[in-house]
Amino acid sequence: MRQAERIAAGSIAVGLAVLALKLAAWLVTGSAALYSDAAESVVNVAASGIALLALRLAAKPADANHPYGHDKAEFFAAVIEGVLIVVAALTILQHVWEVWSHPAPIEAPLLGIGLNAASTVLNLAWGVLLVRSGRRLRSPALAADGRHLLGDVVTSVGVLAGLALAVATGLTWIDPLLAGLTAVYILASGSMVIGESVGGLMDAAPAAEIVARIRALVGQHAQGAIEAHDLRTRHAGRLTFLEFHLVVPGAMTVADAHAICDRVEAALKAEMEGLMITIHVEPEGKAKHHGVIVL
Repeated sequence: MRQAERIAAGSIAVGLAVLALKLAAWLVTGSAALYSDAAESVVNVAASGIALLALRLAAKPADANHPYGHDKAEFFAAVIEGVLIVVAALTILQHVWEVWSHPAPIEAPLLGIGLNAASTVLNLAWGVLLVRSGRRLRSPALAADGRHLLGDVVTSVGVLAGLALAVATGLTWIDPLLAGLTAVYILASGSMVIGESVGGLMDAAPAAEIVARIRALVGQHAQGAIEAHDLRTRHAGRLTFLEFHLVVPGAMTVADAHAICDRVEAALKAEMEGLMITIHVEPEGKAKHHGVIVL
């Protein structure tokens, strides 16, 4: 099992522990705010399971039907996670309306706050681990799961602070209000996850600084060529696909042109993991006099 898959499997175990703590906090208090926190944790567990399945699918090698591999499975997982987050937010809003219409006192608040606080600390530690692992392993599924958990931590802290205020002041309307605000925050978070993942499915280019670095490396290491143009990049999970046209002098031999390509590829892959490069060599008559000028 790959490291990313082991981490995703650990997310399921951590998610179940957090869910148990938050459900217990809601059951002992009857708080709408703690219900909203528990509902989001249900999504966390489901999302972790989806992420694990996606990582296993993405790890499969390329085949006849998928010559570019299966890495985009992680983007599908992130989209599904975003949809689940949105559904959880709508469920919370429905519960908020019921509690607002039929208010009830909060029972055993100190026990509920303690249970929820313990789950929040656990979520914080695991969320930081997921985000760092997602960046290091170039895994959109792990990174999306980690960002969601950190968002969960923010809402949990707000819920705990507001719930403590509601208990201290006796203002019971604060509880459903907090749940409603939590739902709105979760809804925005889910929309962001969906937007980022759809960008990957639509072959969005990497960040501008990554593209600029690629262009700089091509210009520095393609000595002997004239220019590089029509440079295009796209993300597919942990992989980044790069292709461009390299213009060389018309009298240059195939072997010399190939040597330039090898040098450029080596320089790019030395700095960037998961880079898949395709270079189309053209004679100088094809120069467009724009793009990357070779130094």
